Amino acid sequence: MDTLNLKASNVKCGGCVSNIENGLQDVEGIDAVSVTIDGGKVSITGTNLNRDAISNKLIELGYPEQGYPENAK
Repeated sequence: MDTLNLKASNVKCGGCVSNIENGLQDVEGIDAVSVTIDGGKVSITGTNLNRDAISNKLIELGYPEQGYPENAK
């Protein structure tokens, strides 16, 4: 089991948390997602986690990862 901790932009409410938690469940390898409103911390557990796929999904959902160079477009 792998764990990945990220920081997402634009996390402002419980709806944002729900959108991220539900949206990331579609990414292969993810077993669980936990998001905090304060600071936008996203904790992901799963097997063979693909950071690029996760980051791309966050962009698609409207919550780009902060500090990940590929997202600085």
